[in-house]
Amino acid sequence: MRITLVGSRHFGVTTFNMLREHGVEIARVVVHDDEDRLAAAAKAAGIEVMVQADPKLVVAKDIAPGTDLIVTAHSHARVSKEALAAARLGGIGYHPSLLPRHRGIAAVEWTIKEGDPIAGGTIYHLAERMDAGAIAAQEWCFVKKGETARELWERALAPLGQKLLGEVIDYAKTHNALPAKPQDEQFATKAPALAPH
Repeated sequence: MRITLVGSRHFGVTTFNMLREHGVEIARVVVHDDEDRLAAAAKAAGIEVMVQADPKLVVAKDIAPGTDLIVTAHSHARVSKEALAAARLGGIGYHPSLLPRHRGIAAVEWTIKEGDPIAGGTIYHLAERMDAGAIAAQEWCFVKKGETARELWERALAPLGQKLLGEVIDYAKTHNALPAKPQDEQFATKAPALAPH
């Protein structure tokens, strides 16, 4: 299984390490910034790094030839239809909410702001609309009273993302396909960036 990993920061690096532990080939790492931690980790491992021409968009030429699956990890760029078509199984990403709830960049903050007693994570198929693709895996967790968005992310949601991504990767390796369950649009809510107080 050849993977092109699109991502950044700490979650990008932990995903990079998890993928290597799962015995897949990381063909290329795509970053929006050459100085990013993920770029450094890939270079140290001797893996090709590609910097996006447009930090908001991943295009077909960013995807390594012969890619089976695109995995995004802390990437805020849209993966174009052409880029998805360049990978045999398309692409998946991790969203730190129980999709279709809290679609958007600030899912964890909205979980706290709305006082949700339960949070969770979703591995979803990358699609034209943000965070709207079919669900490949999903799991919930409780939110602790008084927890901040950052605490919730570090305690529960980041580790959950690694676990679910690993399970979906293993499934794809075994079945040569991805699980897919459509999102129920009637429950969709938006989680746009919150203005700083």
